[in-house]
Amino acid sequence: MADPAELAEHIIDIEVKLAYQERLIRDLDAYVRELGTKLDTAARELETLKQTLRSGEIPLGGANEKPPHY
Repeated sequence: MADPAELAEHIIDIEVKLAYQERLIRDLDAYVRELGTKLDTAARELETLKQTLRSGEIPLGGANEKPPHY
């Protein structure tokens, strides 16, 4: 049978590793949620831009602008 001190040390090592893993999981979860929010925002902005371009509200090519040599 293993020495009780060795077992206690082994249990402490496992608990430390578990604590780091739990923290990493929390940090990664927060990061994934943040990226999801940013992705949702970007998708909404892209859809708004697509609708604006389809509606013709923004003239493409500067129809009312003078050519650059003027």
